Amino acid sequence: MDKTSTIFDDVKWSSLKKDLKKTVGDTAYNNWLKHLNYVSMKENTITFSVPTKFLRDWIVNNYSDKIKNESKKYLKTIDIIKFVVKPNGGRIVPGTTRTIKSTDNHWKSTLDLRSNQTSNYPNEFGAPLDPRFTFENFVVGKPNELAFAASQRVSEADKISFNPLFLCGGVGLGKTHLMHAIGWKIKEQQPDRKVIYLSAEKFMYQFVRALRYKDTSAFKEQFRSIDVLMIDDVQFISGKDNTQEEFFHTFNALIEQNKQIVISADKSPTDLDGVQERLKSRLGCGLVADIHPTTYELRLGILIEKAKKRGVEIPPKVLEFLSHRIISNVREMEGALNRLVAHGTLVGTPITIETAQLVLQDLLKSSNKKITIEEIQKKVAEHFNIRITDMHSPRRSRSVARPRQIAMYLAKSITSRSLPEIGRKFGGRDHTTVMHAVKKIEELKLSDINFNEDLELLKRLIDS
Repeated sequence: MDKTSTIFDDVKWSSLKKDLKKTVGDTAYNNWLKHLNYVSMKENTITFSVPTKFLRDWIVNNYSDKIKNESKKYLKTIDIIKFVVKPNGGRIVPGTTRTIKSTDNHWKSTLDLRSNQTSNYPNEFGAPLDPRFTFENFVVGKPNELAFAASQRVSEADKISFNPLFLCGGVGLGKTHLMHAIGWKIKEQQPDRKVIYLSAEKFMYQFVRALRYKDTSAFKEQFRSIDVLMIDDVQFISGKDNTQEEFFHTFNALIEQNKQIVISADKSPTDLDGVQERLKSRLGCGLVADIHPTTYELRLGILIEKAKKRGVEIPPKVLEFLSHRIISNVREMEGALNRLVAHGTLVGTPITIETAQLVLQDLLKSSNKKITIEEIQKKVAEHFNIRITDMHSPRRSRSVARPRQIAMYLAKSITSRSLPEIGRKFGGRDHTTVMHAVKKIEELKLSDINFNEDLELLKRLIDS
């Protein structure tokens, strides 16, 4: 019997939920689709609600096709699916509708970013702002606190404090996140201001296209009639003299009109190779805010925040393990977290350090370098939040003595150094002190399960 009809009622919704659970599996359903609720069916559009924006985006990106296919079994006229954010059964949050439309069997996703403000982002030469990148979900630490504070000042100030704001740092450290956050904050507080965000590559592409079609006057007018210009990865125009020339004149025109400019690059202006000296001088005339490589504490904070937003519980020791081992950039760290969560969801296995080592083995490949006692001391000091000098000091307080004993034990376990050699690396201590430390740690391993787990974590961080 054909189960389709012209209405979508509670009975069909109950059946659809069962079908979805069967299609995606119990684990995925409970993690992501359990809180999906049917709202309404009007003409060819069916609307569902979820309690958070993150859940909405995850469902749209990962399960929209499955929801579409299962829904059309019950109502073939369904052509559009809408997802709205409705926290705790309350009213729908304005400006959070995500629409999925079927056209010639291809699904196209469009996002109502902030009410009707998208009209201020011309698609022909700007790029949309990512709703995930706001000040509220940017994790601040010592390496990025200046860049964060400067970005906030630019987004909130009525008068321009520094122009341009130049954000520089390595890949995946948060430059793009801050630029999007600036854009969102400005549009939230001053929706009439015209904000344009795009990459330097797209700027060059638009300029080349204007040259090809002999329409450079329209190009100049577009870029010089905005209030805030944000250009990402400006190092891309290195060696491209014509693009640099046009960028220089656009830059000057906006500065003269007292319009805000925000630039990002992987290096400071003075270190950009293949860039004209006069442009370097212009880029560096405002505030250059360097974003330094992340610290262990900052990486851990970011992972905790990312896991929280995904609505999954990950054991603290796994997050600590990832924070120690994946140090290149935040983007790679987030990718590792996504892989772990996906593996746990799809395969149904618990997320443990052993699972992380298996799933992320390509990222965690150990270097072939020989592990030194100094490296062990550094890792242990970081783990217990003590100074590296405490490894050599005569202090005997438990908060220092126990980590020192652990470092001695690991030095004996991991390296081939003799007991006297190890003792000398710990402030000139006698080999009997090292023997006592090794014996003490072995006793604690047998008597304290939590201590043993902590020790195993440290060994993996150092030895794997």
